[in-house]
Amino acid sequence: MTTDWAIDGLNCAGLNREQMEKTLKGGVNAINLTSIRPYANLTDSLLQLEQAHATIAEMSDVALVAKTTKDIEEAAASGRVGVILGTQDSTMIEADVRLLGTLKRLGVRILLPNYNKPNRFGCGAPQEGPQDTGMTDAGHDWLEEMHRLRLVVDLSHCGHRTTSEFIAASKGRPLVVSHANSFVVLPSLRNKTDDHIRGVAETGGLTGAVMWSPAVRHDKRPTMDDYLNHLDHMVKVGGIEHVAFASDVVESPRPDPEKWDKSFGPNGSDKNITGILGDWYVYETRLNEHYQSLTDTPAIWEAMRKRGYSSGDIEKVMRGNWLRVLKDIWGE
Repeated sequence: MTTDWAIDGLNCAGLNREQMEKTLKGGVNAINLTSIRPYANLTDSLLQLEQAHATIAEMSDVALVAKTTKDIEEAAASGRVGVILGTQDSTMIEADVRLLGTLKRLGVRILLPNYNKPNRFGCGAPQEGPQDTGMTDAGHDWLEEMHRLRLVVDLSHCGHRTTSEFIAASKGRPLVVSHANSFVVLPSLRNKTDDHIRGVAETGGLTGAVMWSPAVRHDKRPTMDDYLNHLDHMVKVGGIEHVAFASDVVESPRPDPEKWDKSFGPNGSDKNITGILGDWYVYETRLNEHYQSLTDTPAIWEAMRKRGYSSGDIEKVMRGNWLRVLKDIWGE
C-alpha cells in the first residue's frame, strides 16, 4: 500500500479509464465525483447513476465505488481510485426529501442542497445581497434528512446568507464545503467568508481549497503561489485539521471550447462569477499555470513543503481530514 496518496474533494472530470489513470498517476486514490449533472430531473439523475455504476464496473481494475472509509482505504491499498458518488445539486428530489434515502441506496454519499440557481432549499452563489433569500423551510427538512441518513452535507455552491443559515441550522453536526476558497483573499461569490470557514470547522467539518481559476485569482492567470495563499489563509482561520484539497479540473475528454465559454467561461450563465475575470481567462489559459491535470497533484504537496508545512500537516490536507470527517458522518 502506498503511503503517499490523496483524496480529491471535488472531481467533475470524465468517468473513463484515461481519467482514472491520470488520477492514479497524480497519487489520488479517491475522488468526490459529480456523478449527477446539476439541474438534472429525477429520471435523468437515476440514469446517470446507473451509467456511473456500469462504467466503474467495467474498469474495476482501476476503480471502485467507495461508500465507506474502508472502501477508500481499500482503493489506496489496491492501487485503484475510490469513486465517491456525489452530486452538486438536490433539485432532482425537490418533490420529497425522502428520496434522499433512494439516492443513498444507489450509492450517493455527498450532496449539495443546490447548485448556482435558487431552488426549494436555498439560494446559490451567484445570488448576492437581497437576491440571496437564505435557507428555506424545505431546506431545513433537507438538512435534517441528510443528517438522519448520515450523508455528507456540502455547501460549496450556496449563497453567502444561505451558507450561514445552513451552518447555524446544523447545530454543530459536521458539514463540508468541498470546493471553495477564501473570500478575504479573493472576493468571488463562489468563495467563503472567514465566518463560513470558521463555522464549518466548528462543526468538525472541512473546507476544500479548490484549483478552479475563478475562485483563485481574477486579475491574472493564477499560479501555485496564488492557490497556496488561499490555503494558508484557510488554515489560519479554520485550523489545519479543517482544510483539504479539491481539483475541480475537467479533462479526459477536454471540454469543447465553445461549450466551455458559454458555461464556465467569460460568457457563461453566471457572469458575476466567471465574467469578471481579466482578459487572460480564455479556453487555452483557463487552468492554473502550475496545475493542468490531476497528474500535477504532487506539485501541491511539494509547494506546501517549501512553505514550511510539516509532513503531518500535508497529510491532513492530502487525505487525513477527509478520512476523519467522512468516518464521523458515515459512521464507517
